Amino acid sequence: MGRGLSVAVLLGGGLLGLALAPRPGSAQDVPPMTDPALAEADIAAGTWNAPRALRLVQRAREQRQSLVIDSTMHSYRAQARGYVYFFMDRPDQDLRSLVKADQIALEVMWQAPNRTRQHILGLRDEKFLPTDIRYHLDHLTVVQDDFGDNIRMGDGDEVSAVAHPAAPGSESVYDFMLSDSLTIRFPEGGGDIRVFEIRVRPKRLDQAGFVGSVFVDQSSGAIVRMNFSFTPASYVDPYVDYIRVSLDNSLWMGRHWLPYRQEMEIRREIPLLDFMAGSVIRGRFQVTDYDFNVDFDPFTFAGRNVTSSSPAQREAFPFERGLLEDLEEEGLSTTAALEDVETQVREVVEDRYLSGLAPFRFHLSRISEFFRYNRSEGAFLGAGLTVRPANDIRMRGSAGYAFGRGEPTGALSVESARTTRVRPEVRLYWNDTRDIGGHPGAPALENTIAALAGEEDFLDPYFARGAALAFRTGRGLTGPSLTLRWEQHHQASNVVADDPAETDWRPVRGIDRGTLGSVELALPFQLSSDLAATVTLGAGRLETSNFGTADVDVSRTYRLPVLQGHGRLSASAGAVTGGAPAQSLYLLGGRHTLAGYDYRDFVGDRYWLVRSETTFPVHEKWVGIRLVGALGATYLGDRTLPELWTPTDSDGPRASLGLGLSMAWDVMRVDLVRGLDGGGWEAVFSVSPGLAPWL
Repeated sequence: MGRGLSVAVLLGGGLLGLALAPRPGSAQDVPPMTDPALAEADIAAGTWNAPRALRLVQRAREQRQSLVIDSTMHSYRAQARGYVYFFMDRPDQDLRSLVKADQIALEVMWQAPNRTRQHILGLRDEKFLPTDIRYHLDHLTVVQDDFGDNIRMGDGDEVSAVAHPAAPGSESVYDFMLSDSLTIRFPEGGGDIRVFEIRVRPKRLDQAGFVGSVFVDQSSGAIVRMNFSFTPASYVDPYVDYIRVSLDNSLWMGRHWLPYRQEMEIRREIPLLDFMAGSVIRGRFQVTDYDFNVDFDPFTFAGRNVTSSSPAQREAFPFERGLLEDLEEEGLSTTAALEDVETQVREVVEDRYLSGLAPFRFHLSRISEFFRYNRSEGAFLGAGLTVRPANDIRMRGSAGYAFGRGEPTGALSVESARTTRVRPEVRLYWNDTRDIGGHPGAPALENTIAALAGEEDFLDPYFARGAALAFRTGRGLTGPSLTLRWEQHHQASNVVADDPAETDWRPVRGIDRGTLGSVELALPFQLSSDLAATVTLGAGRLETSNFGTADVDVSRTYRLPVLQGHGRLSASAGAVTGGAPAQSLYLLGGRHTLAGYDYRDFVGDRYWLVRSETTFPVHEKWVGIRLVGALGATYLGDRTLPELWTPTDSDGPRASLGLGLSMAWDVMRVDLVRGLDGGGWEAVFSVSPGLAPWL
């Protein structure tokens, strides 16, 4: 697999209330391994390496060898189906961009004493962004033996040799603690299965090791589930941030725990640079349709452990589900199984730092934090640093200097590194550049190129100095968030023109200056796999004026059977009360709002806007025809605006319509758009919105 921002992984499951198998049997009638009352006492005590915990580990070790000598089963054949997704993520904004999706069909075989074979029956994929990623073979197959005594991942390129917690001699490598007692209820009359959760940690966290939980059947000692990650020393590849694994087994023939559902995830970043970007390969596999005591051909297990049908046969395989069907149901957000892994790993190591990345790295949230150019700052240079003093804490600092303005800038944030529950963040900032209008005109890097090339600056800037406290909730970063701010607003000016009155630059709008205190509540809703909405409510006070804000954004992606078209439809609306400062007003007109009209010429304290874009591929992913359109309006009440504002609303709805080209996997777009009611023609060059946060 390539380095940079490549990544890999597979597999998923749930434990409580999970339908673990299509044909489960009853639990094996074996005397319990430990007295329940004594076990509960160990759980309450939370003692590492208590005798009962070590006895459970020893019993699990013995049970792992039972298939070798069990006369009731000498072989099996099963079917496995899975998905593997490769995507880019920006964790601070919950931004995930799908790069490639794969769907796999496997035939899984086993024969005593311990011979395995997997055959790839079907394999198909689709690329959504350019990539030359090549997966390791074990990323496209399932785990048949709980990884054996030595855990390897990525054919040893990611994790080479980590001792299994139930391997011989594991007591000399790991500490064990009896953590919980759970009941699993099987469907279809399988009965209840009692399991113990055993937490596992290496005796030395500075060495390669398994970190997480192992769940064992209280009666037989069989491993039912494993949720785990690794210590930083386990990672061979310096690009690896973390690897998380969840393996679920199911009960067959009343006594055999065999693979059922598996999920793994590997995330990578650049080792020396925190660029707020990572690459992830996440996969999920499910193993079903077991057929036991099969008489295999004598040559079935000869040769390689993994074989494959011909490319034509793999592509022609009749998959039962669509390539993107699992993604449409689950999305790219953190799954429940992987959330469980993270939670259990953190409980084991508490605040120890577990990322494979260095705890000190250079930091840039976007390219323009290093260099940018606009009429209110002139040339700007900056840099930053990320520090991870503990597993749950991340600190980021940045500083820069605007040479045209002659002022420094700086920011410092301290945040929780958790991806579950409530995650607080404190941020301090000095001369933070803000943009009026509600809809960004261009990413900062694109704005820099336009400003350097032709005196076109798409910002309407002002500066803020102050502090913010934010709380995020829910799975991933998709839940509600609450943000409190206290800051001072300062007006910008044109610092790159000798005489601003005799320049082609747009005037820098004035603002209502002063000290602002505000609270903002954002409520995102994932209404379906292709329909999302966000409601944002705010209230604040600038100097002596109180005000409120309300915004709604709804977007829907769609696919058209005609010419394989695909697109996005969005609708947004907002309103602010009469006491709101000028910098909170809405601006429409020109690129990314109502193309074909003068840029940000329409002002309003209320607005609505509907936009659509549809792409029809012409040459695979390289060239496509775009059809774009927009309809919107602003409404301006009776208010006094600061200097250099044109107090004009849209005077009713305005519309624009145009055609364009999509190039290089929709990364670059060129549109020619006409404003239909008093507008003109406008050529708009832009990049994919998914890239904007990094520019």
